[in-house]
Amino acid sequence: MLWDALGLGMRALLWSADVSLQEEGGEPVKFSGPVAWTTVATSLAFAVGLFFLLPTAAAKWLAPDGSGGILVSVVEGVIRLALFLAYLWAIGFMPDIRRVFAYHGAEHKTINAYEAGAELTPESVARFTTAHTRCGTSFLLSVMLISIIVFAPFHFDNLFLRLASRLLLIPVVAGIAYEFMRFSAARASHPVVRALITPGLLLQRLTTREPELPMIECAIAALRPVLAADGIEIVLPAAAAAVQAPASA
Repeated sequence: MLWDALGLGMRALLWSADVSLQEEGGEPVKFSGPVAWTTVATSLAFAVGLFFLLPTAAAKWLAPDGSGGILVSVVEGVIRLALFLAYLWAIGFMPDIRRVFAYHGAEHKTINAYEAGAELTPESVARFTTAHTRCGTSFLLSVMLISIIVFAPFHFDNLFLRLASRLLLIPVVAGIAYEFMRFSAARASHPVVRALITPGLLLQRLTTREPELPMIECAIAALRPVLAADGIEIVLPAAAAAVQAPASA
């Protein structure tokens, strides 16, 4: 399911790029083929290099000589987490990203409202929180923390072997983090589980913003076809229905 989600996310990002590149009233633009996949590959390489390989290399130089695997792994994890938090904080100053984060908040509010059985109108949805237990931000924080434990036994003096082990173990770390997210989301009301997921919920303050009502209308309209695919029909408010109408025309 993790790989299905990643594949769907990649396709959605490419479709979003097509839409953003299309000028109003102009011909559709296809951001696909070698250019698209080169962009995706470059982005993934940048993320892996910045958040996995760089901390591994830095930890080798910063950890005291003769340090055990646990200490080096902790130093590596602290560096990785610091880079991750600094990155999220820094991009939050970009106007376009702030707008994306507001839509992210609208998405969370809408899902929270739906799962609570509330009426899906912008005014009703706006009352809900922008934090959600199954958010990708929480997933990434879990990846950062779980990697400390998973990487600890694989302590090599040879830097190349250390880097290679990190690359090979990324799918393992991601898989464990994904299963933890599913497990914790289903038991979020339990006090122990709630304590474990609270850091991830707090971190979402960096990746979400309070949305405007039109953003919530858009999120409600986007939820409709997703639920329809599962045979669930919802009644949209008039404004959200108007947003949906051009797509089906």
